[in-house]
Amino acid sequence: MFPKVEELPESALVHLSKDDSYRSQLAKNYDLSWQAIQKGYIGEADTYINFEKLPLSDEYRFIRKNFHQAWVLYTLLIRLLSLKNPIKELSAFFKTRQTQRQFLSQEYIPYPSYSNYESSLLASKPLVSIVIPTLNRYPYLKDVLLDLEQQDYKHFEVIVVDQSEPFQKDFYKDFKLDLKLIHQEEKALWLARNTAIKNAKGSVILLSEDDVRINDDWIVQHLKCLDFFDAKVSAGVFYPQGMNIPMDSNYFKLASQFATGNAALYKSVFQDVGLFDRQFEKQRMGDGEFGLRVYLKGIKSISNPLASCIDVKASVGGLREMGSWDAFRPRKWLDPRPIPSVVYFFRKYHGNTATRWALLKTVPSSIMPYRYKRNSYMMLLGMLISILISPLVFLQVYKSWSLASKKLQEGAKIEKLM
Repeated sequence: MFPKVEELPESALVHLSKDDSYRSQLAKNYDLSWQAIQKGYIGEADTYINFEKLPLSDEYRFIRKNFHQAWVLYTLLIRLLSLKNPIKELSAFFKTRQTQRQFLSQEYIPYPSYSNYESSLLASKPLVSIVIPTLNRYPYLKDVLLDLEQQDYKHFEVIVVDQSEPFQKDFYKDFKLDLKLIHQEEKALWLARNTAIKNAKGSVILLSEDDVRINDDWIVQHLKCLDFFDAKVSAGVFYPQGMNIPMDSNYFKLASQFATGNAALYKSVFQDVGLFDRQFEKQRMGDGEFGLRVYLKGIKSISNPLASCIDVKASVGGLREMGSWDAFRPRKWLDPRPIPSVVYFFRKYHGNTATRWALLKTVPSSIMPYRYKRNSYMMLLGMLISILISPLVFLQVYKSWSLASKKLQEGAKIEKLM
């Protein structure tokens, strides 16, 4: 994923800043490679397969440059708890304390030829299948379907999998769309998406949600992105209603995540990696797990700001009615923390040891409500509270770990698309 610096084109290098404060040349190269990816380099340069060990001060410098100071402290704590040499760790920590954090999205790598690009994919007019699962959100779904009626690109079908109760079939009769309705009695998000994909006739699948608003050129920009970057996945950007696209998402770059609420991909991707894992049913991280399978398969996925959509964040319906909204904050004191699918995901792909370290990082900070996640003082307070109620937190984590173990024993529930 991270390109070798010596193979980067000049058009990318001019947007990078060499840091001579690193002790080793290798660290300088790694830093430039990181910058290239964060600033939106998308190219064919060979990538590093393995990363060599660096001087400890170079590692701390890199962390300080690119992450919040809380994570620098966390790194120091974890390394000390791992019985690393405390003198060396503290020395490297304090030697790099003057390092300033950098924000790489302020100057990104542009793709000026994109605006005038004549897409052969668009010209061929492939059938696009738009997949929308819905649950008790008819007023919001109406806006989405009206937005689809206004699309510049016309060769598409809409597949709605409706799990609402009561089910309102007449709601769909007046829309001017090639609309295929599937009534699903079981409230199950990943079953709904899998069912729609299996019934899709298009060569391109466009995943959407029932509480978003989209621009008239939404389909056009997804298809154009797939073609321009020779990618198989165009990962659209979300932004909250009443706000703008975040600065770090407002340019093309390799996608760091996969969100099923706004993504276009060739149907063949599902044939390569399978459908969504139903072990995540009524829980969280099903889209993240699918995205990781796509990444591990070496499939190129592009973060596409021009195919953005507004996240309305409906206050009713959807996943919250299935019993899970926040991955790390249980509704009841004796419920598992985090929800078992999160632990299942980490243990499946990263192993038990790495999962324990991840829980040590994420569980204490989850004590405080999500709205305080950017408030360092509130997060610190949450960690102190988690120590005070540690027996309860331990019980919650133990429950989650046990339920995740059952999922691992059952194995993935990933159906292949034929």
